[in-house]
Amino acid sequence: MPQNTRPEDLLATLLETTEDALLILSLDGIVEAWSRGAEQLYGYSAEEMVGEALTRLLPMCETAVRETILGDAAQSEADSSRTIERLHKDGSRICVNVKRVGIRGPDGKITGILERGRGLNRRAATDGTDTAAEVQLRMLIEQMPVVLWTTDLDLRITSNWGPGFLGSKIGPGELVGKTVSEYTNCLDPRATPIAEHQEALAGKPSRFEYWQNGQVMDVHLEPLRGRAGEIIGCIGVGLDITERKKSEEQIRYQATHDALTNLANYREFMNTLERELRRADRSQHSFALLLFDLDELKHINDRLGHLAGNRALQRLAAVMKRHCRSTDLAARYGGDEFALLLIDADPGRIEKIAERFTRCLDNDRGDPHLSVSIGSSVYPNDGRTAQELLEAADQRLYGRKKSSTNRSVTAN
Repeated sequence: MPQNTRPEDLLATLLETTEDALLILSLDGIVEAWSRGAEQLYGYSAEEMVGEALTRLLPMCETAVRETILGDAAQSEADSSRTIERLHKDGSRICVNVKRVGIRGPDGKITGILERGRGLNRRAATDGTDTAAEVQLRMLIEQMPVVLWTTDLDLRITSNWGPGFLGSKIGPGELVGKTVSEYTNCLDPRATPIAEHQEALAGKPSRFEYWQNGQVMDVHLEPLRGRAGEIIGCIGVGLDITERKKSEEQIRYQATHDALTNLANYREFMNTLERELRRADRSQHSFALLLFDLDELKHINDRLGHLAGNRALQRLAAVMKRHCRSTDLAARYGGDEFALLLIDADPGRIEKIAERFTRCLDNDRGDPHLSVSIGSSVYPNDGRTAQELLEAADQRLYGRKKSSTNRSVTAN
């Protein structure tokens, strides 16, 4: 550098003559210098940007920008570059390839950052650099819970993009060369998702849900066609719907269960009973149902209050949960009445279950003491419709309730 050339004069010349967008930033992300190339790229003049935060150009929060700038400055990797999204003055989004290097003071400490930016355009594709449209598409894919992939005719993955492939922490392109069967560890050609990929090769699109590693993907498969329209593989798009499925399951649970006892509600019990009737009619097997009536619930409410009455209902529900099989259905039938649908039950098993319930309540040391009246019915002996079975069980329940002297009776 000539002795009579001051550094500030050289900097001013560079800012005026370079075609690149040169910025000098403080460590907290404030613009300290702005080149003519930056004005052409971003649309802002130096007067508009000097002293402003760089966040004015970025569609992200200021904290994240400052962390990025400080991280780059600390590393001071002058040769590293990356493509980021910036905002033009007119509000449009542009893709910029940026390089950053730390500016060091006399003591060697980094005091600022020099950033050089180049806008990406269609001409960039000729030298192997992504076009602006390609960069924007990649950004979109990487920021959404969506994955895309293509295969060849042998169902070998030829490309994949997105934040994770089918719920896995796998980056773009990492699965290239693997077959769909190898990745999913599925060798059965008739199983999902292999069968759907085979259908896509035959020209038939499909849409299905695929579960893997606790994730749920809504997958849409189409045949991938060449320039002449011939099928050359598959193209798939998967949207992560795990959270949506959880919400749907929660909504369904709330719609089919009693909020107080967490047992099935009346509607779910009746729907299940109707399904079991149809199944029993086809397979010619028997099943049974029990109706339970919590004795003296009104007396408990009047003497101890409704909270104590609610706790009594919950105690009975807990007993039902402990003593029924996973294939059976326990439900709050309404008010102080409960129901239990017993799959593949015979009269002997009904008697044992009724005895088990009453014994469990007798041994319960909770206050107040609980007892139940129980009525039962068996398909097809006591009826072939839901109404007939419920009426039979209800009549036996109230017959026992009237004749009971100790509030705890066994089933008929």
